[in-house]
Amino acid sequence: MSGFFLVTTAEKPLTACYHNGSDRYGYKPLMEALFLHFATAFMAFFAIMNPIANTPVFLGLTEGMSSQHRVDIARRAVIQAFIIVLAFAVAGKMIFGLFGLNMDAFRITGGCLVFLIGINMLQGKHSRMHHPHSLDASLASDNSDDDPATFPLAMPMLAGPGTITTAMNLSADGGLGNISFIILAFALLCVITYLVFIFGERFIRYIGRSAMGVITRLMGLIVAVIGTGMVIAGIKNAFALGGS
Repeated sequence: MSGFFLVTTAEKPLTACYHNGSDRYGYKPLMEALFLHFATAFMAFFAIMNPIANTPVFLGLTEGMSSQHRVDIARRAVIQAFIIVLAFAVAGKMIFGLFGLNMDAFRITGGCLVFLIGINMLQGKHSRMHHPHSLDASLASDNSDDDPATFPLAMPMLAGPGTITTAMNLSADGGLGNISFIILAFALLCVITYLVFIFGERFIRYIGRSAMGVITRLMGLIVAVIGTGMVIAGIKNAFALGGS
């Protein structure tokens, strides 16, 4: 069982116990454990959702629109993405029970999925799971009456399979405190994504497209490592393998 827990001892009246999925518990001061858990969730979401790499796609989908319309689409896209991830994070256990899913099997399968997304990013490509090949900017606009906020922006670009898998993997074994910090981390990322989208043109001019390519590849490496970690944790738990 992974997540954040409060522990009271004679020596340390208020400490935080954070279980990372292994059979060892680490006892850390409360604020340090809270920050560590929040930062881990935030970086995992940031690497997979990658608002920087998605900014040119957003600008292409909203090309020719007024500034107010573009801001409205960005706002609705991040709100809908947040609601989707919130639902899967909170209802993860219920979904597992309803369909008889095994957490270790989910970690292995989801880890492979996240790993493939990372490999595509590392090669400078858009994953088809987040950017369907058949959906270019003009087609997406035609199919959604020039309003791509829900599809393809909110899903699958922002709240895609990799993001949902990460949310469920982080929250499935945790308690209320664990899920709360996961949701808070994703909420912060949604705010950042909104700001990057609405200031996208200036942002791209400032950092340059070559720098965006470097950032995308770096995020791809991180995403691939996250996926590998999920697979390793799932295999270790499924086959009761020891060691760290």
